[in-house]
Amino acid sequence: MKNTETTVRNFIDVERIIASKSEKALKYTPNFIIAYLKRIVHQDDINKFLAEQKDKKGLDFVRATLNEFDIKLNIQGLDYIDREKRYIIAANHPIGSMDGIALMDVLGEVREDIIFPVNDLLMNIPHLQKLFIPINKHGSNIENARIIDRTFASEVMMLYFPAGLVSRRKKGVIEDTEWKKTFIRKSRDYKRDIVPTYIEGRVSSFFYRLANWRVRLGIKMNIEMLYLANEMFKQRGKEIKIIFGKPIPHQTFDRSKKDIEWAAYVKKQVYAINKKD
Repeated sequence: MKNTETTVRNFIDVERIIASKSEKALKYTPNFIIAYLKRIVHQDDINKFLAEQKDKKGLDFVRATLNEFDIKLNIQGLDYIDREKRYIIAANHPIGSMDGIALMDVLGEVREDIIFPVNDLLMNIPHLQKLFIPINKHGSNIENARIIDRTFASEVMMLYFPAGLVSRRKKGVIEDTEWKKTFIRKSRDYKRDIVPTYIEGRVSSFFYRLANWRVRLGIKMNIEMLYLANEMFKQRGKEIKIIFGKPIPHQTFDRSKKDIEWAAYVKKQVYAINKKD
């Protein structure tokens, strides 16, 4: 069995990550590039924080993170949330780090059995594993699919970022990319009403510009994601506003529209919440 403290202390290791992809790549990567990568992913800062908080798990770690970054929360519409209901909380994803942490903190006060489907990287954070399940990207992992279906069939509250990516800026407007249809199908299949949830926030102009230039240059790899840790540290001391809307009954999502169209409909409702505010 691995030593937990060692695992946490070395959670981010740029050289190990590069070597896992290619030993040759590590050998020929200049030291100044390695140093730059360590700096922008805040390797030392994050490893130090995770080690210091090694005894905190789940919602305790969530709250410790908000305290560490001095994040203030402005919550509206929480009275729409019935603690007895099996909701899917569907939210936009403007920040890529603290928005998810803030959402878990707020809903964790309503009920502790909350679950968030996340990517492989986040699944490896030992402090949060009790709150996470792995997403089944492209439907390629049968075991992950079973975990997801079993969780949606349970009584827990599900938190969900349907875009799966941090919001981008196009023509001066910051908005999520297309919302995937999975949460609509799960709503209908497991009779879960959807709570449209708007999170106010943004990352730096550098991040948006980099993302847009990557697309223009035809680069498929989301290189801007390397900067998400850096963007997280830029959120220190800021306020995050979360607005919950009126739940949408699962019966709404009938066959009059395709699931992808219903996903776009819910996304539109989310952004309309902010305009009503």
